[in-house]
Amino acid sequence: MKGKENKPHIGIFGRRNNGKSSLINAITGQETAIVDASAGTTTDPVRKSIEIFGIGPAVIIDTAGIDDEGTIGQKRIQKSLEVLKSIDFAILVTTNHQCGQPERMLMDKFHEYEIPFLLVNNKTDLATGTSLPDGVTDTRMLEVSAKTGQGISVLLEALVEKMPPSAYISHSLLGDIIGNGDTVVLVTPIDSEAPEGRLILPQVQMIRDILDNDAVAVVLKEDKVGEWLRKNPAPRLVVTDSQMFKRVAQEVPEEVPLTGFSIVLARHKGDFEHYLEGTPHLSQLRDGDRILMLESCTHLTSCEDIGRGKLPRWIRQYTGKELHFDFVSGLDQLPDIGQYAMVIQCGGCMITRKQLLNRLKPAIERGIPVSNYGMAIAYLNGIFDRAVRPFV
Repeated sequence: MKGKENKPHIGIFGRRNNGKSSLINAITGQETAIVDASAGTTTDPVRKSIEIFGIGPAVIIDTAGIDDEGTIGQKRIQKSLEVLKSIDFAILVTTNHQCGQPERMLMDKFHEYEIPFLLVNNKTDLATGTSLPDGVTDTRMLEVSAKTGQGISVLLEALVEKMPPSAYISHSLLGDIIGNGDTVVLVTPIDSEAPEGRLILPQVQMIRDILDNDAVAVVLKEDKVGEWLRKNPAPRLVVTDSQMFKRVAQEVPEEVPLTGFSIVLARHKGDFEHYLEGTPHLSQLRDGDRILMLESCTHLTSCEDIGRGKLPRWIRQYTGKELHFDFVSGLDQLPDIGQYAMVIQCGGCMITRKQLLNRLKPAIERGIPVSNYGMAIAYLNGIFDRAVRPFV
């Protein structure tokens, strides 16, 4: 099964004035973050794209000091901790081999979120000794000087060695069910929500994945599907925009596998097993229930928007219940998850698998059913079993 590159996210954490910003500048070779002798220079997280030999494209994130003070300082700390939900790897920066409550709290968080990390003693040109802090056994201390560049190459080598390959190499979207010469039909409606002059990202990703697997991609609008199927041998698979599920299902013979772009993404980077379990809960919603809709990107919306307009309307029509919907876009902080009867996540084409799984984690831990846009739409149209059959 062929793979493709992801962009792993690497967070740099530590106390104020430990040289986190200097370290990110040394790693990137640019003045990415503001450096000053004053403590607390970094406020909001700073992100910088970088190419790391052995990994490829990555995003490195500088965070505010974990020991910040005052009301504003607590908000900065919270922003830094929010970064934990979106990273694949962490670098914990210390000086003088300090390992007090702030460092131990961060290491506990790394373990909680299953984030591999490196412990780095910065300003080694000003300190003595190379001992590991008491009680730290699951990593090693690297000695660096961000100011002089000493140890940066060793740090990058250790980063590549310890970074899990799953963070930067993802499996094929369809490689386990299609092969050389297979035909895959992609149904891509062009409506008011379609971007002018281009396809949306999941459609582009699917075309590339089909080509990577030496298969044939046929891209059609929804009104051409029936005609194409009558004139050509049955394809190995039909993948449709979720909004066209009902119409396309009527055109595609039952023996031809059918699924949706969002369902493919749900299996590729979402929590597919919990989606399968949670989606049927749509039939159990009651009057007054609240549903949280999670969007992975921030975009302008209209009444035709799938997540904010169509899907809530379809769910109300299907259930006949008075339901309330809340919406969170991007990676914004979630509201109190306990107030929701269900959480429905978009395909997640703009975020990493780690970010998406952490997004769903609070709901799953509370036993709240979760679903995905495409799987929910398939269920509402009575073709859920058929739409997930290619992958179960």
